[in-house]
Amino acid sequence: MLVANDMSPSKSKSSNGATALAEPAPNTANLERERVFSAYRQWGYLEGDLDPLGFLKPRPTSELHIDSPYTAEARAIYSSTIGVEINHIYAPERRRWVYQQMESEAPEEDQQRILDLLIRADIFEQVMQQRYLGSKRFSLEGVTALIPLVDEILETGSRLGAIELVMGMSHRGRLNIIAHVAKRPTEEIFAGFEDVDPRSVLGSGDVKYHMGATGEYITKSGNKVHIHLVSNPSHLEAVDPVTVGRTRAKQDRTGEGGREKYLPLLVHGDAAFAGQGILAETMNYADLPSYTVGGTIHVIVNNLLGFTTSYLEEHSTRFAACIARRQSIPIFHVNGEDPDAVVRVARLATEYRYRFGTDVVIDLIGYRRHGHSEVDDPTITQPLLYKKIKDHPPLWEIYADDIGATDAQQAAKIRAEFEAAQQNAGKITKKPTLRELPKYWDQYYGGRHKPEFEVETGLSIEELTDLTARLTTYPNGFHIHPKVKKLLEQRAEMGAGKRPVDYGMAEALAFASLVKAGIPVRLSGQDSRRGTFNQRHSVLIDVENENEYVPLENIAPGQARCGIHNSTLSEPGVLGFEYGYSRDYPEALVLWEAQFGDFVNVGQAIIDQFISAGEAKWNLLSGLVLLLPHGYEGQGPEHSSARIERFIQLAAKHNIQIAQPSNAAQYFHLLRRQALRHWRKPLIVFTPKSMLRHPDASSPIADFTRTAFLNVIPDSEIGEASRILVCSGKIGHELRAERKKRKETATAIVFVEQLYPFPEKELAEEFARHGESGDIVWVQEEPANMGALFNMLPRLERIAGGRHVLSVKRSSSPSPASGSVKAHEVEQKTLLTLAFTTKG
Repeated sequence: MLVANDMSPSKSKSSNGATALAEPAPNTANLERERVFSAYRQWGYLEGDLDPLGFLKPRPTSELHIDSPYTAEARAIYSSTIGVEINHIYAPERRRWVYQQMESEAPEEDQQRILDLLIRADIFEQVMQQRYLGSKRFSLEGVTALIPLVDEILETGSRLGAIELVMGMSHRGRLNIIAHVAKRPTEEIFAGFEDVDPRSVLGSGDVKYHMGATGEYITKSGNKVHIHLVSNPSHLEAVDPVTVGRTRAKQDRTGEGGREKYLPLLVHGDAAFAGQGILAETMNYADLPSYTVGGTIHVIVNNLLGFTTSYLEEHSTRFAACIARRQSIPIFHVNGEDPDAVVRVARLATEYRYRFGTDVVIDLIGYRRHGHSEVDDPTITQPLLYKKIKDHPPLWEIYADDIGATDAQQAAKIRAEFEAAQQNAGKITKKPTLRELPKYWDQYYGGRHKPEFEVETGLSIEELTDLTARLTTYPNGFHIHPKVKKLLEQRAEMGAGKRPVDYGMAEALAFASLVKAGIPVRLSGQDSRRGTFNQRHSVLIDVENENEYVPLENIAPGQARCGIHNSTLSEPGVLGFEYGYSRDYPEALVLWEAQFGDFVNVGQAIIDQFISAGEAKWNLLSGLVLLLPHGYEGQGPEHSSARIERFIQLAAKHNIQIAQPSNAAQYFHLLRRQALRHWRKPLIVFTPKSMLRHPDASSPIADFTRTAFLNVIPDSEIGEASRILVCSGKIGHELRAERKKRKETATAIVFVEQLYPFPEKELAEEFARHGESGDIVWVQEEPANMGALFNMLPRLERIAGGRHVLSVKRSSSPSPASGSVKAHEVEQKTLLTLAFTTKG
């Protein structure tokens, strides 16, 4: 159970069964001992024996040079092959607990089990090196103690309630983990080197050391733990928030006890841990209620190298782990060639996570036996290091000597087993799948869109009326802000048909209808509870005591959960979390909102590597929704464009959906369609800013009763047309206003609401309805090198039926928009004029 209670200072049993130290009585001897131990508790790790090769030398520390009979005892505990860094933890009971564990007698370890795991880990790598010389595999040799470390995390975690380990890691040692933790048959792994069945992944798939895996692990005590190794790209640490988001989704599905059952483990490289900002973002929200998973165990596989870069060039601190000191969490440094110490630290870290519900860091210090990817020659950049490594025996041999074991026969037996598996891999004809999906994915599908996937999204007036009542009322005695009270009164009128419905109310109706139907909703983003543009107000705040009331949590008895969360000031960290959450809660509508659409580019790695390519690379689906405020309103280069062009460029084989709903009812139907149909694809929505409450973009309540989202909004005011303006979003409303001003009666204005998959059939039918002559003009606010222009022109030409296809847009520019309001107004006026006058 995850608790944060202080331990009694009196003598007690530690969680590993050893007797803990009592607090010293106030006599001279104990005061002297406490003085010495206090110094070593704080600084002992700086003089620890932590680097197996001795390059990271102990740092002499004056505070530790104490002439006392207690110095040797303290040094043996705190300056040994384990170094404990906890000065930065503000809670004394947590520091005290770590001291008690460290100062208790170390338990005896199952050394034969440890040795067997080390033999398997090293020989697995050696067989691959021999059989697939010159192939990348990102060997674990030099830090094979990771395998018994994870074994102990699973042993201790299962004892404390874990039924699944959700694990994220980059490529170093990944194949070893797949074999010895996920327990996949090794011939499946070797088949990746054989590259069987290449035609099955033409234009898709991924390299073997990026693939995810699942399996069952049997601990030494006989407990079964499900292993879920998350698929990852080469972007080091990008998998961190995804793994945490997936863990939170699994925990939320379970409800009470979820944090004990689903244990997250992240394995990092030392250079990446110190250097990649997305890790800092992920750790920053570790204790926030909207994102916490009850603590993640972080393991740094520390080679003291980053590709060719020395640890002295990786970070400004002594250890790569020092960035974790911003959190109030323990850091355990451990020498990777003391397997007993490694296993002990794994146990302490796991117990700490379960006791205090926070992150914990293990800095496993070893070396890298080969170059970065086995095809590299590391002697060019680290000649002295690799001269030493060349003559250094593998860890299992060192450990066998230390414990007096003779395991040559066992090693030969394991080698023969792996070699036989390698021979079998050559006979495999179909590419193995290393994972099984959870049952909750059975009813969802990907691939190309089919008409039969569609669902009805409208609601009856009676349903809308009932939802409106729930959304616009609050408890008696709740002191609501006068402005919010007026907003709710206006929304009540919208639901009653007395006032057109704006985007904020449309969204609230969509969310309310879904949670009432048992579909969970989760939305997070910067300032999303109120909304950047003051449009949402999902959480009502009592002005006298700041108590909160959430109408969406009070729609109906037994409703699904609805969470609207203010995120940290992060794009990639939060976006990755929500993508991960959507991967393990496919029934839910999961949304991430950018404060301004322009800011989405900070999360581009998550978009490129997971959201747009996850299905193609790993055959993994997601229904994540991105809400990206977009529109040119004179607010400058960073508050105008959500970069439509980038998403369209990523679109292929129906991998994502891209839409720009031009009115409130369309937004309502789009959200409901995404949740209700079982075709699970990410949805990119370009949402309005100035149009959120604009009368032209508001909708009558009757439009919420129609059956579906319209991919194309026809122009019902114009029949035969001499010109058809095709557009998407805000510019369409401005074109309509300009047409009215000009009293133009022969120009049709057609809104393309779904930009991808391209609605060719609907658009062709709309063109035919306006006759066979006249120009077709694509109109966009964005510059010529941005927006949808490059994608729209060839598609429009294909269905133009002989008409000329023209375009109106801003001039090409390296920047999305002008920083001058007056310049914007001049440009916008010119766009509108050209739309009605340009000729082919």
